[in-house]
Amino acid sequence: MQRHFDEELKSLNAQILKMGAMTEEAIMDSVKALKQQDKEMASKVVNSDKRIDMMELEIEERCLEMLALYQPAAIDLRFITTALKLNNELERIADLAVDVAQRVLEIVDKPLLKPLVDIPKLCVIAQNMVRQSIDAFVNRDIELARKVVLSDSEADKLKSLVQNELVNDFMAKDGSTAPRAVPLLLIARHLERICDHATNIAEDVIYMVQAKVVKHHPEKLQ
Repeated sequence: MQRHFDEELKSLNAQILKMGAMTEEAIMDSVKALKQQDKEMASKVVNSDKRIDMMELEIEERCLEMLALYQPAAIDLRFITTALKLNNELERIADLAVDVAQRVLEIVDKPLLKPLVDIPKLCVIAQNMVRQSIDAFVNRDIELARKVVLSDSEADKLKSLVQNELVNDFMAKDGSTAPRAVPLLLIARHLERICDHATNIAEDVIYMVQAKVVKHHPEKLQ
């Protein structure tokens, strides 16, 4: 029974890694579509959401079955309940990648206001945080989880830079730039929210491993 349960846990890990990889790819492709003004790539991200939604339902059903069948305790119980939360967070991250792609479709036929600098940087941070939060879960790595939580402030700063530039340097000086600026503002916001969800995953990993609540308590990260 225990051996079969261990195999189920390994299989659950693999499924979550696969979902994480698909989610990370959606983030990357949505911003690549913006940089390359690629309508086809943006549409691909939008269409990929159905596969991720289906995977979320499969993982949720699997976790609930494992809880009912094996009635795990302690760390194993926290692992499966954290997997349920992580599964939900990844689905929301994928939805935000779709939101980015939809904003790209709104402006893909319009010239960019300026060369993109901070949004691609924010995308890289978002991708890294998502990947690292999943790795922290799979490997039960609290140091990596802490690194993810502490990275969130950098994402917040970049989002603020994008917002200040678009509002103060463009829209405030020329209202006609709003149709091209607002989608970029929203893209930065969507990417920053992705980072927030990755932070949620990392905080849950710390609870899973140490049974210590750090959400809303940054002093406990020390």
